[in-house]
Amino acid sequence: MAQVSKKKGTIGILTGGGDVPGLNPAIRAVTIRALREGYQVIGLRKGWSGITEIIRDKNADNSEHFMILTEQIVNKAGRTGGTFLHTSRVNPSRMRKDSEPQHLKDSYKEEVNDLTPEVLKKLDFLGIDFLIPIGGDDTLSYGVRLYKEGFKVIAIPKTMDNDVPGTDYCIGFSTCVTRTINMTNTLRTSAGSHERILVLEVFGRYAGFTAMLPTMAGAANRCVIPEYQFDITHLTELLVEDRVQNPSNYSVVLVSEGATFKGMDDMVFKDGEKDAYGHAKLGGIGNAVSDLIKKESAKFNNGTAINIINQHLGYLVRGGDPDAIDSIVPMAYGNLALDLILKGIHGRLVVLRNGRYDNAPIDVVTSSKKLVDVKKHYNTERLRPHFKSFEFQPLFIMSGS
Repeated sequence: MAQVSKKKGTIGILTGGGDVPGLNPAIRAVTIRALREGYQVIGLRKGWSGITEIIRDKNADNSEHFMILTEQIVNKAGRTGGTFLHTSRVNPSRMRKDSEPQHLKDSYKEEVNDLTPEVLKKLDFLGIDFLIPIGGDDTLSYGVRLYKEGFKVIAIPKTMDNDVPGTDYCIGFSTCVTRTINMTNTLRTSAGSHERILVLEVFGRYAGFTAMLPTMAGAANRCVIPEYQFDITHLTELLVEDRVQNPSNYSVVLVSEGATFKGMDDMVFKDGEKDAYGHAKLGGIGNAVSDLIKKESAKFNNGTAINIINQHLGYLVRGGDPDAIDSIVPMAYGNLALDLILKGIHGRLVVLRNGRYDNAPIDVVTSSKKLVDVKKHYNTERLRPHFKSFEFQPLFIMSGS
């Protein structure tokens, strides 16, 4: 066993998948509460990658793979963006041989290997009693796997797409929406000055919440989302109409990275390489939409094509410090996780539902999908959000679980 001092028990915490603002506040909340309740906290570095890299030898240098967390450490990082524990997109249940830690290559020789038995041994080596993974549905799906193997897991949802099932809110979403609105409004000055159509590609692989909320808030005239395959000519006609009605002669559309238009067989990918969860990296739908809008715009603009400003927001909305909501919710989620641990409860996902903090069975992450309800929330003729009433809707409207 690693040389660690143990009180009531030891809690492990890690962050996986893409970074978002709000991860460090969550780590801080878990650590401070746990220490005050008499637990030790181990931060596992680089997501699921870190635990696979640990060498089960008390004399080995594992400082790159885990660290003992203190109030001093988490207070320093707790108000900042990103994750000081670092992150990865590793899936230990499907580890390619060329990605395996060197010390495991002789034991796992298939082209793709399930390292879960090794992960469980390493958690035992560290003396971890409870594990708190913070991540999206991919990262948390492996948490579900460990729970089914008998390990005590409590999950915290985070993703800018806000698409983890079972919860109305995932850490990072509010900051993403806030930045999208701010950056769209910033680019309006250029769109208006040059009388162009502004096309902004935003996050959203399968769910269009990050395009819907800013559009509903007035940041854009139209949005296209993964849940509905749109017609590019119809979108162009609407945007030219919006441009004409605008005194500054411009219009704006938000394009989810997973959106497709009629005639496309699949999403637009940067390349064919896939991550450990089988996802190819998205990127480029904004370019395709921009090119076609410019070409099609002449039909609705007296034969003259309208120039485009095309911007992919990407990491500009992922980086930086969290907003107020992504400072408060992570604090609450971290304390919710400790509430469960103190009650001896595990196999749960901490959630925000109907305006109240709660918890749900962890396997909700893998048993359902969270997408925009097109019939209820998206006007397929006007290509924008629509609502009959806001009464009793959740804070972020269409993003309820």
